[in-house]
Amino acid sequence: MHDGFSLESLGVPTAVIVTSTFVHEARVQREALGMQGIVPVVIDHPLSSISDEEIRGRAAQALAQVIGVWRGTQPDPA
Repeated sequence: MHDGFSLESLGVPTAVIVTSTFVHEARVQREALGMQGIVPVVIDHPLSSISDEEIRGRAAQALAQVIGVWRGTQPDPA
């Protein structure tokens, strides 16, 4: 999260990706850092213990949201 906030502060278009388990933490972090405009991209949890095929699925799940974040059209799940 902090890297995304740092990049966004520098004007670098950023998409912060979190798993569904960490949406609350993403909201808390962005509020603490004063970056309420950051809209997290949410993918299914877990990520660390899944197969390569499932990882490709998570990437596909994130793609449309990332594009939406960059375009400013992604709804805020947090």
